[in-house]
Amino acid sequence: MAQPVDQETVSLLRWLRRQLRQPTPERERLEAAVANDDPKEARRLLRRYDFGDAQRRHVEGLIARWEERVATRGPR
Repeated sequence: MAQPVDQETVSLLRWLRRQLRQPTPERERLEAAVANDDPKEARRLLRRYDFGDAQRRHVEGLIARWEERVATRGPR
Protein backbone atom coordinates (compact mmCIF):
# COMPACT_ATOMS: atom_id res chain seq x y z
CA MET A 1 0.00 0.00 0.00
CA ALA A 2 1.41 3.40 -0.97
CA GLN A 3 2.24 5.91 1.74
CA PRO A 4 0.48 9.28 1.63
CA VAL A 5 2.74 12.01 0.27
CA ASP A 6 2.86 15.33 2.08
CA GLN A 7 3.40 18.72 0.47
CA GLU A 8 7.01 19.06 1.71
CA THR A 9 7.92 15.76 0.06
CA VAL A 10 6.31 16.78 -3.21
CA SER A 11 8.04 20.18 -3.12
CA LEU A 12 11.42 18.65 -2.37
CA LEU A 13 11.13 16.06 -5.12
CA ARG A 14 10.06 18.70 -7.65
CA TRP A 15 12.91 20.95 -6.62
CA LEU A 16 15.44 18.11 -6.90
CA ARG A 17 14.23 17.14 -10.34
CA ARG A 18 14.40 20.73 -11.60
CA GLN A 19 17.87 21.33 -10.19
CA LEU A 20 19.34 17.94 -11.01
CA ARG A 21 17.93 17.44 -14.48
CA GLN A 22 19.94 14.34 -15.34
CA PRO A 23 18.98 11.11 -13.51
CA THR A 24 22.43 10.58 -12.01
CA PRO A 25 23.28 8.18 -9.17
CA GLU A 26 23.51 11.22 -6.87
CA ARG A 27 19.99 12.33 -7.76
CA GLU A 28 18.76 8.77 -7.32
CA ARG A 29 20.31 8.67 -3.83
CA LEU A 30 18.58 11.94 -2.95
CA GLU A 31 15.27 10.64 -4.25
CA ALA A 32 15.77 7.45 -2.22
CA ALA A 33 16.44 9.52 0.91
CA VAL A 34 13.17 11.37 0.31
CA ALA A 35 11.28 8.14 -0.41
CA ASN A 36 12.69 6.58 2.78
CA ASP A 37 11.82 9.65 4.86
CA ASP A 38 15.47 10.30 5.72
CA PRO A 39 16.08 14.07 5.92
CA LYS A 40 19.47 13.56 7.56
CA GLU A 41 20.75 11.62 4.54
CA ALA A 42 19.25 14.14 2.12
CA ARG A 43 20.95 16.99 3.96
CA ARG A 44 24.27 15.11 3.89
CA LEU A 45 24.02 14.48 0.15
CA LEU A 46 23.02 18.06 -0.65
CA ARG A 47 26.21 19.40 0.97
CA ARG A 48 28.04 18.11 -2.12
CA TYR A 49 26.20 20.48 -4.48
CA ASP A 50 27.22 24.03 -5.29
CA PHE A 51 23.89 25.85 -5.10
CA GLY A 52 23.36 29.58 -5.09
CA ASP A 53 22.38 31.26 -1.83
CA ALA A 54 18.68 31.46 -2.72
CA GLN A 55 18.61 27.82 -3.85
CA ARG A 56 20.40 26.71 -0.68
CA ARG A 57 17.98 28.64 1.55
CA HIS A 58 15.00 27.17 -0.30
CA VAL A 59 16.10 23.56 -0.01
CA GLU A 60 17.25 24.04 3.59
CA GLY A 61 13.78 25.36 4.41
CA LEU A 62 12.14 22.34 2.77
CA ILE A 63 14.38 19.96 4.69
CA ALA A 64 13.83 21.82 7.97
CA ARG A 65 10.03 21.49 7.59
CA TRP A 66 10.51 17.82 6.71
CA GLU A 67 12.63 17.28 9.84
CA GLU A 68 9.96 18.99 11.96
CA ARG A 69 7.29 16.69 10.52
CA VAL A 70 9.39 13.60 11.21
CA ALA A 71 10.07 14.80 14.76
CA THR A 72 6.41 15.49 15.56
CA ARG A 73 4.78 12.42 14.06
CA GLY A 74 7.67 10.08 13.46
CA PRO A 75 8.86 8.66 10.15
CA ARG A 76 6.39 7.25 7.65
